[in-house]
Amino acid sequence: MAADVAPVAIVSVFWVIVGAIVPWFIPKGSQRGIIQSMLVITSISCYMFWLCTYMSQMYPLVGPSLNNHTVVAIEAYWK
Repeated sequence: MAADVAPVAIVSVFWVIVGAIVPWFIPKGSQRGIIQSMLVITSISCYMFWLCTYMSQMYPLVGPSLNNHTVVAIEAYWK
């Protein structure tokens, strides 16, 4: 299974918008720096979590386990 470009691009653009563009529109105030930091850290964390999950599905460590009866039935069906 190869990586599809569309989901990676869409999710990447979304988190770049949240982490790099939205912080510029936070109104001035005493907590502006904290809110900006929260947005950047949240976007990085969520993106990394999603990316690790997406990549782990590309080449899973454990594949599906089938018993012998199922394998024989599939082989007979495919012939």
